[in-house]
Amino acid sequence: MRKEVSVRLFLCLAALVNVLAAIPVMAEQPQADNTEKNVRDRDDKTLTPMDQGGSSADREITAAIRKAIVDDDTLSSNAHNVKIITVDGVVTLRGPVKSAAEKAAVAAKAQRTKGAKRVDNQLEVETK
Repeated sequence: MRKEVSVRLFLCLAALVNVLAAIPVMAEQPQADNTEKNVRDRDDKTLTPMDQGGSSADREITAAIRKAIVDDDTLSSNAHNVKIITVDGVVTLRGPVKSAAEKAAVAAKAQRTKGAKRVDNQLEVETK
C-alpha cells in the first residue's frame, strides 16, 4: 500500500514538473503594460503629468489639446490617451501611438492650439 502511494505521488509530482516546465518564465514575456517606461519616467529628467503647470493658461492649453485629440475618431485609443504636459505654454507630448501619421496628427493638433508656444513631440510609434 505504501509503495502504491509512493508511486502515485511520484507520478503526480512528475506530471506537475512537466506542466510547470511548459509554462514560460515571466521574465521572458514582454510586459503587457508600460511598466518599464514608467520606471524610466521616475527620474527627474523626464516630464510626467505631475509636472503639469498650475496656471489657468497651462491647464486650458492641455484641456484644449485633449479635447481636439479625443474628438478625432480616426485616432486610436492609444493616441487618445497620450500624456499632455504643459508648463509655461510649452507642451510636451508623450506616449505610444499606432503610426507616424498618428504621431504627426496629434502634434499638429497641439501646435494649432491657442497659447501653445512650442511642442516637444516625444510620442513613440509602436513597433508591434
